[in-house]
Amino acid sequence: MKRYAVFGHPVLHSLSPKIHRTFGQQSGIELDYVAIECAPGDFAAALSSFAKSGGQGANVTLPHKQRAAELCNLLSNRARRAGAVNTLIRHDNGWLGDNTDGVGLVRDLTGRQGLDLRGRRTLLLGAGGAARGVAPALLEAGVGDVFVVNRDSTKADALIDQLGEPGRMHARYFDDLGTLGEFDLILNATSATRHGTLPTLPMSLVGPRTAAVDLSYGEAAIPFLAWARAAHAHTTVDGLGMLVEQAAESFFLWHGVRPDTDPVYTELQARHAALITAD
Repeated sequence: MKRYAVFGHPVLHSLSPKIHRTFGQQSGIELDYVAIECAPGDFAAALSSFAKSGGQGANVTLPHKQRAAELCNLLSNRARRAGAVNTLIRHDNGWLGDNTDGVGLVRDLTGRQGLDLRGRRTLLLGAGGAARGVAPALLEAGVGDVFVVNRDSTKADALIDQLGEPGRMHARYFDDLGTLGEFDLILNATSATRHGTLPTLPMSLVGPRTAAVDLSYGEAAIPFLAWARAAHAHTTVDGLGMLVEQAAESFFLWHGVRPDTDPVYTELQARHAALITAD
């Protein structure tokens, strides 16, 4: 049986094993897909052990995406541009790294959510692996100027340098947020809400057509989306659809089969809604 995994810290809550098993059932492909918890300092060893045990592919989530890129001896064009990897493909001499986060996000926003991203003035909160994964695809989808805000300004500058779009992308501090005006698209790519905190965000960022998107899903997305609704954002979206779509792209890279994402998304969304109602 083919072996796959998702690496992260924390990761045991991940829906990826269920998603990929469902894709396998759809496609008639038998596979073993598990979640592997490992701290940042243990990731390289854990990945090596997985490869030696027959692992043929893996997904990578926080906080390992940039380290994963460093461990690959081959990178796809989109992984190289992002400087971060979320999908690993085993080959004879090591790992090929790719990044399906951006295409997954854009497919969800433009397809399932029906958003036209072209020309949208965009605020990207965060400059880590999650932000790096989606920024190139957003630019390719035609968004307007992108303002990157991160607590460590050097990371925001590094992201802009990585993408080579200095005229279109702009680094700012969190203290600048009150002076930036309204945005048509606001994306939360920080990990702060995973720890129960949300950076102070002025409501002046939100206008009548603003779409607010959290790249996380479940409880981690609640604080940001609650802020966006209180600010009267036109549209609020969590990262569940992105999760399913990026998984489908990974599945395609591994197996050459493109799964049907709609029934998987519908099932997971219904389960999430039921959990919120129960609480």
